[in-house]
Amino acid sequence: MSSARFVLLSLCSALLLQAALGADPLFHVCSDPENFTANSPYEYNLNKLTSFLNTKTPPSGFSLGSVGQYQDQVYGLALCRGDASPSVCKACVANAGTEIRSRCPRNKGAIIWYDDCMFKYLDTNFFGQIDKTNKFYMWNLNNVTNPALFNGRVRALLTRLAKAASSIPRLFAAGEKGVEGKTKLYGMVQCTRDLSAAECKACLEGAIGELPSCCDGKEGGRVVGGSCNFRYEIYPFVNV
Repeated sequence: MSSARFVLLSLCSALLLQAALGADPLFHVCSDPENFTANSPYEYNLNKLTSFLNTKTPPSGFSLGSVGQYQDQVYGLALCRGDASPSVCKACVANAGTEIRSRCPRNKGAIIWYDDCMFKYLDTNFFGQIDKTNKFYMWNLNNVTNPALFNGRVRALLTRLAKAASSIPRLFAAGEKGVEGKTKLYGMVQCTRDLSAAECKACLEGAIGELPSCCDGKEGGRVVGGSCNFRYEIYPFVNV
């Protein structure tokens, strides 16, 4: 993949609504400069891997695989949000696999994120390694009235969820925490399941450490990467 990309995305309410509806990807990255040629063994293997991930991901919400050998080998994984139903997961992964090939038609590696899933492939084995290259931020445009208090509650909630997620096989956790008055804070964290429990915890702790850069004093925010992500809001957003 290309050198580290830290992309800061501030989305207006219309774009947030569009993303929530799953109409468009949240973000994508095409690798460079490695490309493959049309009708090559690599393209055949990538097509086969895409079909495999489309089939294997929905039942459990995660799958990974590799097809081919030597310079034509491709590695990939797909992850659905921990609260996504199998039908939502299936539709999201199928759409992601098609869309990323449209946006990165000849790249040997690419990654795309939707609200409900992520799809990634590469020509080198990345399984079990924390992805420190691909990352982006999203935040709510509204500011809170007491940033110091709110930021502390956000960090506390996400830290608790990171510990919970890293202790279960699904590497996913969601929860809530009171802030002040009737205001509640809702959070969600998740890791790709090729990571160990320790790697998941380390990945999420790194993401949480970026809160000041991402979402300082904001009513909602996300740090989204190729191996883990978190989201928090002051309204419920997890399907229960």
